[in-house]
Amino acid sequence: MIKNVMIVDDNKIDLFITKKIIEKYNPDIKTRNFTSGESALSFLQLCQTDRGSEVLVIPDLILVDINMPQMDGFQFVEKLKDKLPVLSKYTKIFMLTSSLYSEDINRAKNDPMCFGYLCKPLTVEKFAQVYASHPSCPCYKQSS
Repeated sequence: MIKNVMIVDDNKIDLFITKKIIEKYNPDIKTRNFTSGESALSFLQLCQTDRGSEVLVIPDLILVDINMPQMDGFQFVEKLKDKLPVLSKYTKIFMLTSSLYSEDINRAKNDPMCFGYLCKPLTVEKFAQVYASHPSCPCYKQSS
């Protein structure tokens, strides 16, 4: 079951909306918001080194915006692969973005660490689909 979600988006309004949608879907899901890929990576590295902490919990799901300054969503995923490859065992990543470029969609679909591509704004229905697609969900059905 998804208990912890990391949201990475430079737009504070989008962060707020996404957090509220997740809370509406399930108020027991904890969210961590980051306005840059760098700060999110730093947090994940701390989680990796302090696994027994109740505060520093590796997220079950990461929702990351593609278009951000300094480090875009794809660069964030690449850094994760380099610095924290073990994270893919625990965490599923979805691109949550306003980008409708076919190149972005195809790049996300072809990246083995990306489990999906969601267009903003996130809705309860879209999050329900993400939730159901997570392997820890009781209703998860693996594609054959």
